[in-house]
Amino acid sequence: MHYLAITTPTLQRSLTVLVAILITVISVRLADKIRSRSYTFRWYKVSGRIQLKIVWLVAGTLVAIIVLLGTGLIVGDYPIPASRAIATALWDRNGEYDFIINSLRFPRIVVAILAGMCFASSGLIFQSLINNPLVSPDIIGINTGAAVLAVAILAAGGNIGYLPWAAFLGALLTAGLIYLLSWKRGVSATRLVLVGIGVNSLLGAVITFITVKYPIERVIAAARWQAGTLFGASWGDVRTLLIGLFVLLPSAFFLTNRLRILQLGDETAITVGSRIERDRLALLAVASLLAALAVSVVGPLGFVALIVPQAARLLAGSITGGVLIFTALLGGFFLLGADLIAQRLFAPVMLPAGVITATFGGPYFLYLLARYNRAN
Repeated sequence: MHYLAITTPTLQRSLTVLVAILITVISVRLADKIRSRSYTFRWYKVSGRIQLKIVWLVAGTLVAIIVLLGTGLIVGDYPIPASRAIATALWDRNGEYDFIINSLRFPRIVVAILAGMCFASSGLIFQSLINNPLVSPDIIGINTGAAVLAVAILAAGGNIGYLPWAAFLGALLTAGLIYLLSWKRGVSATRLVLVGIGVNSLLGAVITFITVKYPIERVIAAARWQAGTLFGASWGDVRTLLIGLFVLLPSAFFLTNRLRILQLGDETAITVGSRIERDRLALLAVASLLAALAVSVVGPLGFVALIVPQAARLLAGSITGGVLIFTALLGGFFLLGADLIAQRLFAPVMLPAGVITATFGGPYFLYLLARYNRAN
């Protein structure tokens, strides 16, 4: 009975989570009613179009992230007054709460935001490129490929310092394998999805073999990492994610025009001068690198790359540079919220964040699958 008392959420925590979900749903409904207006600008040789709706959505998401960030700094097994938590995080680095804030809570929050941005951006590119709402890096094997080498290192008792590099390399090798196996006078979107699902199943079997082969004390660590967790996040992880996003997100932003052309179909894209295979390979590389970057830090955390782009496109429309930025921020908000729920809902027991994302993502994936089948 004592065990059940620990792992059962209190009424207050359950109501808090329920209210947060209701507020999110209401905010989404209100955001859907924002009038869509666009303004053209020109600055020297740079010109573009700004959509007012996207600006409001980005601003609202930023505010929501800041609210969650403040909440994450304050709440915990050791509650800290809001003024002291914020002061310690921003300028009072030698105060009483320095270790709790700047070594435990703050880096974990920032990692959640940045990793969520990586996953969501990757999922948006994959779904837009293949024109299939059921596609994401965790469905077609990119995340599982990253997990294979990482789980092998953990299960074999290797140097844990190599784990991010192993995950990154595994994701890249898997993306390259999927692309090569999908090639037949070009890459068909349908063929790429089918090959990806097959590779994902094969790599899943490899992970199962590894977990059966090695001792249980090593396998437990591998299983926890594979579920996707932000436990132990550090400022080193923040630096890794920031450097990767600084390179990859602008690349994705400037490739969105190419992606929009590819969505018109290969024949139309060729007519307007697009080199479709080069553009498709560049987009696949950027999307795979974004997923690999996140997996290398937080593990193969599922469903963020699947459901966040769907929600973003439902609110903002088809992909543009602005929609990409909004999707990335929405991914950071979603993963940070999931991690806070994982930490506090069953406190003092802390769940991996992947358990919460799967709780939301699994039913939503089944809903998408049913709707997609009816449409076809």
